Amino acid sequence: MSQQDYYQILGVSKNATDAEIKKAYRKLAMKYHPDHSKGDKNAEEMFKTVSEAYAVLSDKEKRQQYDTFGSSGFHQRYSQEDIFRNVDLGDILKEFGFGGQGMRFSFGGGSPFGGRQRRRAPVKGSDLVYELPLTLHEVASGTSKTVTFQHQGRTENITVKIPPGMITGKKLRLAGKGEQSGYGGPPGDLYIQSSVSADPVFTAEDHDLHITVTIRLSESLMGTQVGIPTLEGGELSLKIPPGTRHKTRMRLAGHGLPMMKGSARGDLFVTVAVDIPKELTSQQKKIVEKLAATGM
Repeated sequence: MSQQDYYQILGVSKNATDAEIKKAYRKLAMKYHPDHSKGDKNAEEMFKTVSEAYAVLSDKEKRQQYDTFGSSGFHQRYSQEDIFRNVDLGDILKEFGFGGQGMRFSFGGGSPFGGRQRRRAPVKGSDLVYELPLTLHEVASGTSKTVTFQHQGRTENITVKIPPGMITGKKLRLAGKGEQSGYGGPPGDLYIQSSVSADPVFTAEDHDLHITVTIRLSESLMGTQVGIPTLEGGELSLKIPPGTRHKTRMRLAGHGLPMMKGSARGDLFVTVAVDIPKELTSQQKKIVEKLAATGM
């Protein structure tokens, strides 16, 4: 149940009103109630499922927590007992004429449907996200950074080893460095999330790098050889074939950013910009005229 979508279970949108959620639950509860399903175990499980979804989405605080942390994060914070606490499904069931009969089987500990009680699971503290700026050079080679953050009411410094390939959005988890639990549970975690800074030479898309190289018109016609810089400080030789057009993109496989796991790398894409002169000297004009005369 922990990985299911409560909104999909009830067949409502994430912007559904309280009235729409209640109406959807009434319809499904009527369909799957054991008194209608006549011993159908699948229907009984569906009745429990829709009731759990309603217990969460009908409660303002629980719904907000579910929307904020998602299904997995919500179930780390709420036990079955927590989900059904202060929820009275009996009033809705009485509208069907079922009365207390609808509460004769167990939904798990602490539910309003009876059954054995469970000890409340410890509620984990909230996770924190620290956005760490990195240069493309640091992403390419890896680095160490000292991170300063607030933990348990005091300022804490910790040195974090950043592995190569930690592109924008990638995270490192520091267990137990998040917020304290207000319910006696374990603290949350701290996630170091990469944010790659703009580079004057390269742009990055995931693990691929992009660079623009400018050549002369004569070089685009005749072909040439150009040097392409790398993040590591080296240089690659790229052959530009004759007749290369403006904005042609060429690929240097395996010369992009490394992956965080394994030895694979992205690619380096070179966009060729042909420099077209705005003005020609008299000598250049004569040469172009001769070329034009040849039908070029």
